[in-house]
Amino acid sequence: MDIIPLIDFLGEAPTGALFGLITGVVFGVAAQRSRFCLRAATVEFARRRLGPAVSVWLLTFSTALVWVQAATLAGLLRPEDARMMAVTGSWSGAILGGLMFGVGMVLARGCSGRLLVLAATGNLRSVVSGLIFAVVAQMSLHGWLAPLRTSLAGLWTTTGGSNVNLLDAAHLPRTSGLILGAGLAALALALARQNRIGAARLIFASGVGFAVALGWVLTFTLAGSAFDPVTVTSATFTGPSANTLMFFLTEHPVLEFDVGLVPGVVLGAFAAAWLKGEFAFQGFENEANMRRAFAGAALMGFGGMLAGGCAIGAGVTGGSIFVATAWLALLSMWMGAMATDLLVDQRRPSALLA
Repeated sequence: MDIIPLIDFLGEAPTGALFGLITGVVFGVAAQRSRFCLRAATVEFARRRLGPAVSVWLLTFSTALVWVQAATLAGLLRPEDARMMAVTGSWSGAILGGLMFGVGMVLARGCSGRLLVLAATGNLRSVVSGLIFAVVAQMSLHGWLAPLRTSLAGLWTTTGGSNVNLLDAAHLPRTSGLILGAGLAALALALARQNRIGAARLIFASGVGFAVALGWVLTFTLAGSAFDPVTVTSATFTGPSANTLMFFLTEHPVLEFDVGLVPGVVLGAFAAAWLKGEFAFQGFENEANMRRAFAGAALMGFGGMLAGGCAIGAGVTGGSIFVATAWLALLSMWMGAMATDLLVDQRRPSALLA
């Protein structure tokens, strides 16, 4: 794909922001229509159900694997060039940050990506929680919480100055990733049939996985054509939320993929909700829920930055290229979320799944 004419017309940084916007719009539409939510999936699983939320999450995860691994085999992406694979990974950060993020997303009633989608549909609780998430993420990246994050992340790291590719570590052929994705997709479709999930929701669930692959391919293509270094990345919301916040607060903002991604998700989710008549303003039910949401958002902000990604960034985007710490972070998120549901929400009969 020749994007040099586009770069010549817009410039490298605006092209990156445009690619982020495109990826975000696709993600926003698909996530809103499919009701994709890791928090809802973990709650179902904790309550011994393999219901619609688990089916949708598994289909998204598996289709991301299929699309990304197919792109890799076609030469449209090199996982070793991705930033999260090329830098030193943190095992301790993945465990501690993943657990914190899992606890936080249950308390906040949605992961960071889900909060962004809900905010675009008029959910004021998600707007405020999302702002707290972005502020704490920025504090964890460059602010007062950065030393603590660095200290915890440095407790146990990968060796050799880079992360670990699970396929390489297991000495598996590259095609094994595609085969695993296809197998998980078949399982997801079987669960979807059992739960009587309609075709439209399944298509949009797979669309979330496609958005992840789209981001990888677009940034990889840009990195191969741009003069200045470009980060090869895709959909994730911890770092991008912090970067987008600073874009609007600094005197000399910098355009990049992250800055286009977050507004793109908002635009896509808003358009999908508006066209379906699902846009409606909602607030906090009571003071207790407000305190709970704020605490959850703060835990996700710090935990996501410590883990190297959120439920989307580590759980789907990093998982799709078999970053070892991303898979560990995802497992930790599941464990933290399930434990929180068991200890907190299952004692509250009014607890919601999404």
